Amino acid sequence: MKPLEELTRKNIWNLAPYSSARNEYAGREAHVFLDANENPYNAPYNRYPDPLQLELKDVLSKVKGVPAENIFLGNGSDEPIDLVYRCFCNPGKDNVVAIEPTYGMYKVCADINDIEYRPVMLDEQFQITADRLLAATDAHTKLIWICSPNNPTGNHLVREEIAKVIESFEGLVIVDEAYSDFSTQQTFRSEILKRPNLIVLNTMSKAWGCAAIRLGMAFASQKIISIFNKVKYPYNVNLLTQKQALEALKDPFEVDKWVKILLEERSRMMEAFKLLPICEKVYPTDANFFLAKMTDAPKIYNYLVDQGIIVRNRHRVQLCQNCLRITIGTKTENGELIAALRQYA
Repeated sequence: MKPLEELTRKNIWNLAPYSSARNEYAGREAHVFLDANENPYNAPYNRYPDPLQLELKDVLSKVKGVPAENIFLGNGSDEPIDLVYRCFCNPGKDNVVAIEPTYGMYKVCADINDIEYRPVMLDEQFQITADRLLAATDAHTKLIWICSPNNPTGNHLVREEIAKVIESFEGLVIVDEAYSDFSTQQTFRSEILKRPNLIVLNTMSKAWGCAAIRLGMAFASQKIISIFNKVKYPYNVNLLTQKQALEALKDPFEVDKWVKILLEERSRMMEAFKLLPICEKVYPTDANFFLAKMTDAPKIYNYLVDQGIIVRNRHRVQLCQNCLRITIGTKTENGELIAALRQYA
């Protein structure tokens, strides 16, 4: 890869980060806090949270198998997605390459930051080769976005092709593994120490059942993490989120049970969809959802809304014409969906 200093925006590389009150005494014991203009009453919510979430990172390090110093935590995965643009891409000059279709926030953040976004279409099996992605790059390409398992298609991309992109590209490669807990494919987060241009995203929103607390993760080299920490807002992860995440992480075996149940329900639902006259195809998936091609997705979607059942209409997404994206719910919720579709006329 190119030197990180060369990839980073010059103003960001030279940035003197804001020093919060809690940063300045880090590593020393204290019991009287008269430094941050806080109200001394209403503990513990009167105090600013740990700006670097050190306790939470220590626990996550054990669960995820990544050193704590290689973890960045944000307000959902959307924060590190946006930070990557703000740290490394010069507005109006640089560009990024991404698979298409994929998670929409990659493009939204590119547009917000005035960065050219170059989509490279997946094939009919929702796969892509490293050579096709690399062919879309030029001297001003800073990032390549890869989501695996992908959203909305559900499948993981061929691991060897992802590895080839990482090894061949001189910029940064971001692999979003939000749905990796539902896949048998080996994750890339264990490889960040030997791949300095790799950033891996993860989240508490999916398998961990904590979408409401908005906690996303980025795993990367210490140098990249330090750049993120310079640019992020001082207290970007609030105390309530940190506490609830720590509580959830106490019982990873419960999450394993949820994943097992969801995978069993996923198989049952996919088989049930294949038997529906209004379903033309069910695509393979490695996530907690699947994509189904219907006879008339917009009409069927509106029918389900009238029944109080909400799925995702992906009809307007490229390669997903007449497709609905079905998230796996409880057995009762899944049964209600199938019953409604069987009555559709």
